[in-house]
Amino acid sequence: MLLVRTALAGPPYQTDDPEPVAPGEYELHIASELTKASEGISGSLPFLELNCGPAPNLQIGIGVPHELNDPDHAPSHSGLGDIELSVKYRFQEETHDLPMMAFFPMVALPAGDSDEDLGNAEEQWFLPLWLQKNWGDWQSNAGGGYWINHANDASNHWFFGWQLQKRISGSWTLGGEIFHGTEEAPGEGASTGFSIGSVYELDDNNRLLVSAGRGLSNVQTLNQFSSYIGYQLNW
Repeated sequence: MLLVRTALAGPPYQTDDPEPVAPGEYELHIASELTKASEGISGSLPFLELNCGPAPNLQIGIGVPHELNDPDHAPSHSGLGDIELSVKYRFQEETHDLPMMAFFPMVALPAGDSDEDLGNAEEQWFLPLWLQKNWGDWQSNAGGGYWINHANDASNHWFFGWQLQKRISGSWTLGGEIFHGTEEAPGEGASTGFSIGSVYELDDNNRLLVSAGRGLSNVQTLNQFSSYIGYQLNW
């Protein structure tokens, strides 16, 4: 069975960041996220996410995926996935001694067809804390949180990630991450993985984002290969 996995990414990574959209501004992501596992391919084609900054240190967002479930030995399905609603609140600006910190709760509403493995059937909550520290051209994001999943045969679980990136030039940033999640369903097992990514700034308002990676544990069952290709528009 292919599990529907809600996107966590601070594009193009699964590890997110604590920096909200600036007040009065908007941010749009259009992306494709795919994961190959032993039973087939699953992901979003595309995933649309819109974020806005209604006030200082505050961001609200909505994510709408068009899910793909393509098992190796059964018919494939695609359609609307679970809709994500989120709020990011930055309660600590970065200082010389302290990292930037934000609380970023999200709820995934069961809009996808669970009978075709396009949705979770019940709501999911993610309650994470994210941190960021900068040193010259280097930036690190880290944190994690607790998933609450009310679906049958699902387990509440933890997710943690750490990401490091470097600005190579005025428009190009290269980075990598490692992440770990505890068991999401009974008998599935925990999973650790990594990805390498890049952000290319076309101009002040347009970016291209890519990443690719795989699991380091429980690889065949959960993550033989994963990819993210996206476009970000700010205005």
